[in-house]
Amino acid sequence: MSDFDLETILSELRQREPIIHRHAFGSSRDDLEAMTAEDFFEIGASGRIYPRGFVIANLLERYKQPERHDWPCRDFSVHRLAETSIC
Repeated sequence: MSDFDLETILSELRQREPIIHRHAFGSSRDDLEAMTAEDFFEIGASGRIYPRGFVIANLLERYKQPERHDWPCRDFSVHRLAETSIC
């Protein structure tokens, strides 16, 4: 993977931040499940780990209200985990 690929990935992730919290990328259970892996989890500001089912259930509740646009997101970065892919 080239540095260009990493920059492209970072750009796409930045558009979604706070990740999966934007209605524009889908707001149904099916949408949220499609954009997350079965082992997806989120780490909150406190450091607590939230499993996929918990995150999806909470997002479905939040989506019933108008979307907030003041989530602070900054200092984005992406890192290669391995030199090669086995996929």
